[in-house]
Amino acid sequence: MRWSKTYIPTLRNVSSEAELISHQYLLRSGYIRRLAAGIYSYLPLMQRVIDKVSTIVREEMDASGAIEILMPVLHPAEVWKKSGRWDKIGKELIRLKDRHGREMALGPTHEEVITSLVAGELKSYKQMPLNMYQIQTKFRDEIRPRFGLMRGREFLMKDAYSFDVDFEAHKIAYKKMVEAYFNVFNRCGVAAKKVESDTGAMGGTGAHEFMVLVETDGGEETILSCASCDYAANVEKAVFRELNPTTQDSEQKELEKVDTPNATTIEEITKFLNLPASKFAKTVIYLADGKPVAAIVRGDRQINEVKLSNHLGCLELVMAGPEKVMEITTAPVGFAGPVGLTIPIVADTEIATMVNFVTGANKADKHLLNVNINRDFKPGDTVDIKNAPVGEGCSRCENGVLEEFRGIEVGNTFSLGTKYSETLGGKYLDDKSKENPYFMGSYGIGITRTAQAAIEKYHDDKGIIWPKTIAPYQIILCPLNMTNDEQVVVADKIYADLTAAGLEVLYDDRKERAGVKFNDADLIGIPLRIALGNKSLADGKVELKLRSEADVEMTDINSVVEKSKELLQRAI
Repeated sequence: MRWSKTYIPTLRNVSSEAELISHQYLLRSGYIRRLAAGIYSYLPLMQRVIDKVSTIVREEMDASGAIEILMPVLHPAEVWKKSGRWDKIGKELIRLKDRHGREMALGPTHEEVITSLVAGELKSYKQMPLNMYQIQTKFRDEIRPRFGLMRGREFLMKDAYSFDVDFEAHKIAYKKMVEAYFNVFNRCGVAAKKVESDTGAMGGTGAHEFMVLVETDGGEETILSCASCDYAANVEKAVFRELNPTTQDSEQKELEKVDTPNATTIEEITKFLNLPASKFAKTVIYLADGKPVAAIVRGDRQINEVKLSNHLGCLELVMAGPEKVMEITTAPVGFAGPVGLTIPIVADTEIATMVNFVTGANKADKHLLNVNINRDFKPGDTVDIKNAPVGEGCSRCENGVLEEFRGIEVGNTFSLGTKYSETLGGKYLDDKSKENPYFMGSYGIGITRTAQAAIEKYHDDKGIIWPKTIAPYQIILCPLNMTNDEQVVVADKIYADLTAAGLEVLYDDRKERAGVKFNDADLIGIPLRIALGNKSLADGKVELKLRSEADVEMTDINSVVEKSKELLQRAI
């Protein structure tokens, strides 16, 4: 493709809305353009990247035995109401009404639709296992669209759905998808790590996310991983083993109220009472779907709001404001405690093991010493609602310690169980003619997300460094003077030879200065640059340079095709 025949509107600067370097480069290099918040047009270079990623995904899905279909974007509300997600999924579901007033939604995912599709037709155990997938635009009304294609309101996704007779058969399907995912991301040049994750609004019995590890701000997900075994989980799901358990008193002491003037934070109160944070229990007041609830964790822990929200089964969980805290506890923020509270209390599991701990007294400038669970207060529930800290022990092995990484989610897999088949009438007859619900799985890959994750992982201060398998072109050909007839003749021949050899070439035939061409070549990130100028042609040579390397190599004009293939083997 000649540059003059395509559309690559590069920019020198971008607006401040682009926070991530990958988002900035996608805009600057002419891959995408913003139409509205979280909504982008894909320009020619981006479309080629999307096609490359999609082809890899299709090949691996097909190899796994999955079958490609295409389902509607517009969904009737009825199927979402049957599954219970019309209300549960909340405001992220983009809703509308047709001219007859019927409620509809733009599909963010297709569990309801796929189950409705096969219900009544997938009738026998002999028709399973079955796995069907699609690559389609999805819609989610993100509360804060940001980071370009990472968190948009409209995006391209591959979603697959498996149907099996029981959990044992489902495990085989799930394993096939996991293997296919590793193949996809390895082929895309962004090796991903599988981590345990929360099932969220999807529901089901378990889930994993596939994360591309990065060292930039683009790593919006926190991952805890064991250095000694394969355990890894996102912060919303991670559990741990305490390496040095806090020593507890053998006997309960008498409850005591003490003055703690102006000590509203754990740091302030630990200093004031000269006690470690592990001897404290902090109480935070939340509103769960508007109803107050108290959550309690050890003073040196952080509340995991996803775990808390999942336990409560609420759609919205927000921390109560100062006025609400005063109304509930009769004290300002920082002095809340469980003793005497009349609202539901959820205590973390560690609270149940603590003896004679310190809490707020629900009075300004006062705390309680020697508080004990069940004697002084009784929580409604005792469950794990804390974040796993870095440096604590792995819960899966004896010697491992949890380390923290940052990652970008590019794929997910869910064991759905019978959640959707039971609510949507998806049943089959087994070999004894007994009716059973399908055992389902759901599997997603963010096509556009994977592309941007590659940029977040591979770039420098000059621009993008595409992995060769998903780059829009393999080679960019840069004659440095398009007004020089000799250069043009040689460049045309090289272009024809490379193309005939099956290589994808972007021919920069613009009448621009060498500096402009080189800067743009670096910016758009094509793996291999071939440059020819008067000096090199005088020696019968051209210049080759991999985008991922600093060194330049010279080769004879007649050896360009062979040398290009050799260098592309070395490219990332």
